[in-house]
Amino acid sequence: MVEAWYYNTTDRSDGRYPHQYTPNRPVPLSLLAKMGIQISRIDVSLPNYMVHMDEICTERAYKHRDEITISKELLPNYEHLISMFFTEHMHPDEEIRFVVEGSGFFDVRSPNDVWIRIKAAPSDLIVLPAGLYHRFTLDASNYIKCVRVFKEVRARYRQHAAFTLEAN
Repeated sequence: MVEAWYYNTTDRSDGRYPHQYTPNRPVPLSLLAKMGIQISRIDVSLPNYMVHMDEICTERAYKHRDEITISKELLPNYEHLISMFFTEHMHPDEEIRFVVEGSGFFDVRSPNDVWIRIKAAPSDLIVLPAGLYHRFTLDASNYIKCVRVFKEVRARYRQHAAFTLEAN
């Protein structure tokens, strides 16, 4: 189940750790919804779970999808790609990610320019709206397998003008 909290920017530890305040400052899913972030679940333990992805793709007119596994052992150029994913950016189209295995964090900018961290785990389907600055990193498990969905073959992205790379 998706969890979200305000990202502790004073924590300089590895970006794959939760970066929670003490005590934690949870973010209600209703705030994410107001930001245009859609969260749902498709149970990956069901044998036909991809049928639900097919329905979503049809509803939203998405024509392309791929499956990516991010781990040191399986992904060529792992360090470069992890750094690129953790670079703050936005897309001209919404971004859909469906987690099949493993877990990771999406960091999104709130309307008042504060980082919110969203934990994504198996069965989580996250839709980030077009134009929302965000970044992604694995958690300490260093592994995720997810389905990426696109309207076009490859979506372009733009880095945030005030980009500063934090520890990852």
